[in-house]
Amino acid sequence: FGVGKTTLAQLVYNDEKVAGFFDSKAWIYVSEDFDVIKVMKAILQSVNGGVPDTNDLNLLHIKLKEELSVKKILFVLDDFWHDNYVDWTSLILPLEVGKSRSKIIITTRNQNVAKMTGTLPAYQLKELAYDDCLSVLAHHSLGRENFDGHPHLNDIGKEIVKKCKGLPLALS
Repeated sequence: FGVGKTTLAQLVYNDEKVAGFFDSKAWIYVSEDFDVIKVMKAILQSVNGGVPDTNDLNLLHIKLKEELSVKKILFVLDDFWHDNYVDWTSLILPLEVGKSRSKIIITTRNQNVAKMTGTLPAYQLKELAYDDCLSVLAHHSLGRENFDGHPHLNDIGKEIVKKCKGLPLALS
């Protein structure tokens, strides 16, 4: 289990206020198998529903630049592992056209990726404190802040929280 990077990004991505700010949204799952052409095509598919039948990166860049010149887009690059700066600049080049309007959220477990992007400082998600975990568990299981109304479940809840080791996704 993770600490909830993707879940947090999904909450932002699906928030109504955020959605109203952008003309379009694109969620791209990247993972360890980074391929600039594949990611560019996935972005274009999300943005306009169509992908040019080409593997020419320059043509894909041109098509995406056209979209970005008229649209404000929220991009999420989820589970981005690849920390090669040359590949990163090749991917980001067309995204800089709409830079002032479009936004990119990147989820990664690789600190080098966060540094490589050279943008805002990375937001580090950490494990929850024991009491916070207990509160989250009570909320998910009972719809309450704590186990006060259910003392017979308190010990079970504490055991579950110990096993989850502060990982919020393990509680859900």
